[in-house]
Amino acid sequence: MTTENILDDPDLKKCVDFHGHICGGLALGYKASKAGLEWLQEKKSLDEEIVAVVENNACCADAVQVLTGCTFGKGNFIVKDHGKIVFTFFSRKTGEGIRIAMKPRSPEQKEKQKEQMEKMRSSTITEEERANMMENMALGVLNAPVENIFDLKPVKMPPPGKAVIEESRACDECGEPTMISKLEKIDGRNLCRECI
Repeated sequence: MTTENILDDPDLKKCVDFHGHICGGLALGYKASKAGLEWLQEKKSLDEEIVAVVENNACCADAVQVLTGCTFGKGNFIVKDHGKIVFTFFSRKTGEGIRIAMKPRSPEQKEKQKEQMEKMRSSTITEEERANMMENMALGVLNAPVENIFDLKPVKMPPPGKAVIEESRACDECGEPTMISKLEKIDGRNLCRECI
């Protein structure tokens, strides 16, 4: 893949359109999602057929949502923000799962990334220079073999449960309808978490 044809891949273009720009983080999520779907032998989830657990709240999470069809609204996109570039994908159909974790970077790679991030945060960099740097970081990820970036390991645990839809009841303080399981009983009153 080159700068000239980076958006020729329709799946990558959908990720960029959703996220707003191309960057190394989005490319990591794209690469991990493609690898996870391939390993599971699954296609994009229309409902809750696939579950994605993402261990960060970074750019890569957007690509996971776009490519896997796992979303907050369906309850099959789960964020456990441990600050790790780690993704676990489950197939409800087969019960199989795969954990995809970014490999540690070499000291040289860490230093190069640190320099790039400092330059990108600099007030002297132009938007064009910033966009070019982000695109070059993405190209580095997109052109690397998956096994050079990630460790892939089968997962032996069951996927998280399906999304729960429950009756709502008014909070005794604010009066807003709240899912029953999210109300807390305090001094005989049912309170939403915001009113506690």
